Amino acid sequence: MRFRPRADSDGLDINLIPLIDVLLVVLIFLAATTTFTRQRAIAVVLPQASAEVVTPATIELAVSQDGRYAVGNEVVDMTAASGLAQALRQAAARQTDPVVVIYADAMAAHQFVIAAMQAARDAGLARVQFATQAGN
Repeated sequence: MRFRPRADSDGLDINLIPLIDVLLVVLIFLAATTTFTRQRAIAVVLPQASAEVVTPATIELAVSQDGRYAVGNEVVDMTAASGLAQALRQAAARQTDPVVVIYADAMAAHQFVIAAMQAARDAGLARVQFATQAGN
């Protein structure tokens, strides 16, 4: 006795309902995670004004790779613990509300930069910025 396939058997069908469900979930995920750019409701052209640009007084504090400090063009003697803070106080005495700009070497240890920030705080200078160079 041989088995023969029945003539009325259906062929293989691909059920598309699960595929559609998965595609809808992916579509919802993409719609939920997409960032949209903000567009203004009204086109605004800002007015022009000529004003004098006021640049704040700056104190340049350089930090070398090996932990040496310079305020302006003077190398600071770090034998005393408060030598850097004292040098910053002296530089700030000649200016009103100065900004300390720290020029730290890219390879300087983190501790040297933190010490420079602490010295600025000890000198009573709250405004501190870091100088960088433009990347390629």
